Amino acid sequence: MQILQPPSWAKPRGYANGMAFEMTVGSRLVFVGGQIGWNAEQRFETDDFALQVRQTLENIVAILAEGGAKPEHIVRMTWYVKDKVEYVANYPAIGEHYRATIGRHFPAMTAVEVADLVEDRAKVEIEVTAVVPAA
Repeated sequence: MQILQPPSWAKPRGYANGMAFEMTVGSRLVFVGGQIGWNAEQRFETDDFALQVRQTLENIVAILAEGGAKPEHIVRMTWYVKDKVEYVANYPAIGEHYRATIGRHFPAMTAVEVADLVEDRAKVEIEVTAVVPAA
Protein backbone atom coordinates (compact mmCIF):
# COMPACT_ATOMS: atom_id res chain seq x y z
CA MET A 1 0.00 0.00 0.00
CA GLN A 2 1.06 3.57 -0.66
CA ILE A 3 -0.07 6.73 1.13
CA LEU A 4 -0.89 9.47 -1.36
CA GLN A 5 0.19 12.94 -0.29
CA PRO A 6 1.10 15.70 -2.76
CA PRO A 7 4.50 16.95 -1.51
CA SER A 8 3.53 20.62 -1.36
CA TRP A 9 0.38 20.00 0.70
CA ALA A 10 0.11 20.47 4.45
CA LYS A 11 0.24 17.10 6.23
CA PRO A 12 -3.17 15.81 7.34
CA ARG A 13 -3.65 15.00 11.01
CA GLY A 14 -5.08 11.58 11.78
CA TYR A 15 -5.96 10.51 8.24
CA ALA A 16 -4.56 10.02 4.75
CA ASN A 17 -5.68 12.03 1.74
CA GLY A 18 -5.48 8.89 -0.34
CA MET A 19 -4.23 5.32 -0.53
CA ALA A 20 -3.17 3.13 -3.44
CA PHE A 21 -3.08 -0.65 -3.54
CA GLU A 22 -1.35 -2.68 -6.25
CA MET A 23 -3.72 -5.46 -7.37
CA THR A 24 -1.82 -7.24 -10.12
CA VAL A 25 1.36 -6.20 -11.88
CA GLY A 26 0.69 -2.67 -13.06
CA SER A 27 -2.96 -2.37 -12.01
CA ARG A 28 -3.98 -0.58 -8.86
CA LEU A 29 -6.87 0.69 -6.81
CA VAL A 30 -6.68 4.30 -5.70
CA PHE A 31 -8.87 5.55 -2.87
CA VAL A 32 -9.19 9.29 -2.35
CA GLY A 33 -10.47 10.21 1.09
CA GLY A 34 -13.09 12.92 1.41
CA GLN A 35 -11.75 16.14 -0.07
CA ILE A 36 -13.14 19.59 0.61
CA GLY A 37 -12.78 23.01 -0.98
CA TRP A 38 -9.65 24.21 0.74
CA ASN A 39 -6.25 24.71 -0.84
CA ALA A 40 -2.97 22.82 -0.30
CA GLU A 41 -2.32 24.84 2.88
CA GLN A 42 -5.74 23.76 4.24
CA ARG A 43 -7.18 27.26 3.89
CA PHE A 44 -10.48 28.18 2.29
CA GLU A 45 -10.24 30.84 -0.39
CA THR A 46 -14.00 31.14 -0.92
CA ASP A 47 -17.40 30.37 0.56
CA ASP A 48 -18.97 30.13 -2.91
CA PHE A 49 -20.43 26.63 -3.34
CA ALA A 50 -19.43 26.08 -6.98
CA LEU A 51 -15.91 27.41 -6.41
CA GLN A 52 -15.50 25.07 -3.44
CA VAL A 53 -16.56 22.23 -5.75
CA ARG A 54 -13.89 23.31 -8.26
CA GLN A 55 -11.18 23.34 -5.58
CA THR A 56 -12.40 19.98 -4.25
CA LEU A 57 -12.17 18.43 -7.73
CA GLU A 58 -8.70 19.93 -8.24
CA ASN A 59 -7.64 18.39 -4.92
CA ILE A 60 -8.96 15.01 -6.06
CA VAL A 61 -7.03 15.21 -9.33
CA ALA A 62 -3.82 16.06 -7.43
CA ILE A 63 -4.20 13.04 -5.15
CA LEU A 64 -5.06 10.77 -8.08
CA ALA A 65 -1.84 11.90 -9.79
CA GLU A 66 0.15 10.91 -6.69
CA GLY A 67 -1.28 7.42 -7.12
CA GLY A 68 -0.57 7.24 -10.85
CA ALA A 69 -4.24 7.72 -11.70
CA LYS A 70 -6.12 10.19 -13.89
CA PRO A 71 -9.70 11.44 -13.78
CA GLU A 72 -10.72 8.88 -16.41
CA HIS A 73 -9.80 6.11 -13.96
CA ILE A 74 -12.46 7.21 -11.45
CA VAL A 75 -15.12 4.52 -11.04
CA ARG A 76 -17.04 5.95 -8.08
CA MET A 77 -17.68 9.37 -6.54
CA THR A 78 -19.63 10.14 -3.39
CA TRP A 79 -20.64 13.75 -2.80
CA TYR A 80 -21.63 14.97 0.67
CA VAL A 81 -23.34 18.37 0.58
CA LYS A 82 -24.52 20.49 3.49
CA ASP A 83 -27.40 22.07 1.57
CA LYS A 84 -29.11 20.26 -1.30
CA VAL A 85 -30.95 23.43 -2.35
CA GLU A 86 -27.64 25.26 -2.77
CA TYR A 87 -26.21 22.20 -4.58
CA VAL A 88 -29.10 22.03 -7.05
CA ALA A 89 -29.08 25.82 -7.57
CA ASN A 90 -25.41 25.56 -8.59
CA TYR A 91 -25.81 22.72 -11.13
CA PRO A 92 -24.74 24.82 -14.15
CA ALA A 93 -21.55 26.14 -12.50
CA ILE A 94 -20.78 22.75 -10.93
CA GLY A 95 -21.10 21.16 -14.37
CA GLU A 96 -18.69 23.67 -15.88
CA HIS A 97 -16.11 23.11 -13.14
CA TYR A 98 -16.56 19.33 -13.34
CA ARG A 99 -16.00 19.20 -17.11
CA ALA A 100 -13.02 21.57 -16.86
CA THR A 101 -11.37 19.46 -14.15
CA ILE A 102 -12.56 15.87 -14.67
CA GLY A 103 -13.60 16.04 -18.32
CA ARG A 104 -16.53 14.21 -19.85
CA HIS A 105 -16.02 11.12 -17.70
CA PHE A 106 -19.05 10.31 -15.58
CA PRO A 107 -18.51 7.44 -13.09
CA ALA A 108 -21.06 5.99 -10.69
CA MET A 109 -22.03 8.85 -8.38
CA THR A 110 -24.00 9.37 -5.21
CA ALA A 111 -24.92 12.72 -3.67
CA VAL A 112 -26.12 12.89 -0.09
CA GLU A 113 -27.21 15.86 2.00
CA VAL A 114 -25.59 15.72 5.44
CA ALA A 115 -26.27 17.63 8.64
CA ASP A 116 -22.74 19.00 8.73
CA LEU A 117 -19.11 18.45 7.73
CA VAL A 118 -16.15 18.48 10.10
CA GLU A 119 -14.68 21.71 8.70
CA ASP A 120 -17.18 24.52 9.38
CA ARG A 121 -16.58 26.42 6.13
CA ALA A 122 -16.77 23.30 3.94
CA LYS A 123 -19.92 23.12 1.84
CA VAL A 124 -19.10 19.90 0.00
CA GLU A 125 -16.92 16.84 0.54
CA ILE A 126 -16.21 14.30 -2.21
CA GLU A 127 -14.56 10.88 -1.99
CA VAL A 128 -13.41 8.86 -4.99
CA THR A 129 -12.35 5.35 -5.94
CA ALA A 130 -10.28 4.84 -9.09
CA VAL A 131 -9.08 1.72 -10.90
CA VAL A 132 -5.87 2.04 -12.90
CA PRO A 133 -5.62 -0.85 -15.36
CA ALA A 134 -2.35 -2.56 -16.19
CA ALA A 135 -0.57 -0.97 -19.15
